[in-house]
Amino acid sequence: MSRILLADDSPHAQRMGERILRDEGHEVITVSDGKVAVLRLDDAQPELIIADISMPEVSGFELCEYVKRTSGIPVILTAGPVEPIDEKEVDRVRADGILRKPFEASALLESIGRFAVGRKKQGAPVVRAAAKPARAVAVIDAEQVRAAVTVALDSAMAGLVDQITSQVVAVLSGSVKP
Repeated sequence: MSRILLADDSPHAQRMGERILRDEGHEVITVSDGKVAVLRLDDAQPELIIADISMPEVSGFELCEYVKRTSGIPVILTAGPVEPIDEKEVDRVRADGILRKPFEASALLESIGRFAVGRKKQGAPVVRAAAKPARAVAVIDAEQVRAAVTVALDSAMAGLVDQITSQVVAVLSGSVKP
């Protein structure tokens, strides 16, 4: 068993990550923002941190940078399915991996498996990650991307309809030329 700190402001991502990791025998400590994650580092003493790149107060990038400056704990950053990821920032903060949400069990377990967290073989020490392992990027399927795009469009639709309507009315009334 290992201790994993999961920092994500999405209750859904917390529940999914926690369920997948606990089913595999890991102890999971969940927090809703990066500031609380920083405060919990000493008492939680995680073997691995999974952090969303866009959290309030302290982002996953900032949390990763702090962790890398103060300890050797591996950090896997997460992002939404259509959220842009700044690769230069990922490299700058020395993240150990990137994982797309929603969490797919096999991808999450593969990502954390590279660090062999919590796996002991009769007296063998827990294996830690090398100083700078190769980053893993979880691949998501087209249906997951389609679902995320649909959700984003649904939430933006009312604003788009209002904007288009006002433009059409302006053109039809002659106040704006097409």
